[in-house]
Amino acid sequence: MQLHNLKPAEGSVKKSRRVGRGEGSGSGSTSGKGNKGQQARTGYQSKKGHEGGQMPIQRRMPKRGFKNINRVDYKVFNLGQLDFLIEKYNITEFSLDNLYINGLISRTDVVKILGNGELKAKIAFKVNAASDKAKQAIEAAGSTIEII
Repeated sequence: MQLHNLKPAEGSVKKSRRVGRGEGSGSGSTSGKGNKGQQARTGYQSKKGHEGGQMPIQRRMPKRGFKNINRVDYKVFNLGQLDFLIEKYNITEFSLDNLYINGLISRTDVVKILGNGELKAKIAFKVNAASDKAKQAIEAAGSTIEII
C-alpha cells in the first residue's frame, strides 16, 4: 500500500449538492429556498429559540423555584450499608481519605452518616456530619465517631 493507492471507503464521500446551476440540474430557480422572504435572502441566520414571531417556549413557560447557593450536598451512607463496605474494602477507619482511596467518594465530597439500618462492626468514624440516630447507633455498637 502506498499513498497514491489510498481511497476513501465506498459510500463515505458524497458529492455536495450544487444549487443554482440551472433548471436542468434539478435545483435551479430558487435553489431549494422556496419563494421570497427572509429565509430566501443571502446571509440569513435564525437565532436560537426563535419561532417565527410566535412567543418562544422559554418565555411561555412559567418561572418556578430557585437554586439555593448555600445548599450543602452530602454524600450519604446509611448504617445498613456500612458493614458491607467495611468488609468489601477492608476499611479499618471510616474516614474521608479511606473512602477516597477506595473510590467511594470524590475529593470534594462532604460525607454524612444516616441512621437507617444496623451497625455490627466496631470501627472509628471521621466524617463531616451524622444524624442523631446514627450517632447513638454507632456509640451503642462500641464504635467512636468524630465530626470533622
